[in-house]
Amino acid sequence: MSAESSSLHWSNISKKTRVSIMIGLSLGMFIACLDGTVMATAINEILKDFNGYGEYSWVFTGFMLCETIMIPLAGKLSDQYGRKPIFMIGLAAFLVGSLLSGLSGNMTQLIIFRAIQGIGGGILIPVATATVADLYSPSERGKIQGMLGSLFAVAMCVGPFIGGYITDNISWHWVFFINLPIGAAALLFCLKKFPNPEIEEKVHVDYIGMALLSAFLLTLLLFFTWVGVDFPWVSIESAVMVIVAAVLIVMFIKTEFRAKDAVIRPGLFKNKMFICCAVTMLIFGMAMMGIMTYMAVFMQAVVGISATNTGMIMLPMVAGMMITSMLSGFTVRRTGYRPWLIAGPIITAFSMVMLSTLGRGSDTTVAILFLFVLGVGFGCVMSIVMIATQNSAKAGEMGMATSTVNLFRSVGSTVAVGIFTTIINGRIATELAERLPGGIFDAVPHSTSIMNILSSVADPSQWGSLPQVLIDYFQSAPTHVMDFANSILDSYGGSVTFAFLCSAVVMLLVLVAAFFMKGKPPEETEIADSAADAISAAEDLVS
Repeated sequence: MSAESSSLHWSNISKKTRVSIMIGLSLGMFIACLDGTVMATAINEILKDFNGYGEYSWVFTGFMLCETIMIPLAGKLSDQYGRKPIFMIGLAAFLVGSLLSGLSGNMTQLIIFRAIQGIGGGILIPVATATVADLYSPSERGKIQGMLGSLFAVAMCVGPFIGGYITDNISWHWVFFINLPIGAAALLFCLKKFPNPEIEEKVHVDYIGMALLSAFLLTLLLFFTWVGVDFPWVSIESAVMVIVAAVLIVMFIKTEFRAKDAVIRPGLFKNKMFICCAVTMLIFGMAMMGIMTYMAVFMQAVVGISATNTGMIMLPMVAGMMITSMLSGFTVRRTGYRPWLIAGPIITAFSMVMLSTLGRGSDTTVAILFLFVLGVGFGCVMSIVMIATQNSAKAGEMGMATSTVNLFRSVGSTVAVGIFTTIINGRIATELAERLPGGIFDAVPHSTSIMNILSSVADPSQWGSLPQVLIDYFQSAPTHVMDFANSILDSYGGSVTFAFLCSAVVMLLVLVAAFFMKGKPPEETEIADSAADAISAAEDLVS
């Protein structure tokens, strides 16, 4: 029997205690979600300070690598040792990583400290989400998950505004320091109100399974980060990493079938609803991260608006996400899961196609409208998948099921960064060839690192670091500097909007999984029966 199922059950907790716990969990989850987007509008200034456009993707990839690896481990350990201690460890790691990230002096330090943040974030989000199932009955989970979905939406869309305002008016370092007081408040709420776990039996930790799963995820995610950038898709390096990943996943599966208390119980994948939820979150994570990673930089560098204004025009996304996230959570008992999972991908794909029409000098009012529609589509999917996952999970496996679905989302997000970076780098070469003279095209990088050159073009005193052919080109005619800068911006913008179109195609794949997701959350009579079954099973295990 899991520690948590014996110490934390919705039928035994007062409403006041539930609210207090949820405040602490929500604050912790908020800063973890916030940090995924607060960087979006600050990253441009960070890259300028550290001259780090070449390492741009690693600021996000390092965070997501560690987050992804920790998600399944945290979910399982919270089932075994209780939600409270695991959540507190995650919160502490996140706050330490935030402090160190704010003190970073170069790109290498920032990437490392962001990875520490990722470890904390990988613990906070799945444990907070799983605790909802401990605190509330299945009939109430839709509303609460809808609220958490709205919180996620707020963090996503307020993040760019907060990051932009702080970057423009204080310093980008404070986009990390702002986590500290919020995290301290979460710490106090959880220390005071969160019940301590009561471990009634010896815990069997699947160390071998955890190690194999972590090694597999690391290999898989590094492959998608490096392939197409550091080595070709068809290469010895690529083949070696694929073979290593294949061996690790086979070893992990064999280990889980033999493990006494597996990290991810193989029986989970006999549940058709769980499989549909996992696939949906994998695709959703890919499509969402594919567009969000480059959106803020695109708005600043290409459309030409400030960091603060970038945050402001992304705020309408939160309104769209909150509307459908709350609406889906409150109405899912009547509508069932499927209508939302059909409408969401279609609306999202449409908005991504519209966003792909933006470019240098686009009207920000149009961008605001497209982003609002994007939020509406995202909100249709987010809460529904987690509600379906928790209502189909068995007693004592809530943390495992929740974290495994979150793992698929995180894998999708991390894989998307690598895939879409490859797509953008590949597309930018085509875009540059169409806009630059042959000799100039040959002299510049055919990837996003060309933006490093752009930052030096406007200042003749910095031309010494540029290729001589480029200097000669600038000196040959006064208009060449502006022509070159516009060509770079248009090429970068064209490659990013092409990635938006690719995200739209990926998002439509959710429709395939949606057609298999039948049913609604259980009624009150079913809840009572399932609760009785769970209590009876727990008593049998103890005895």
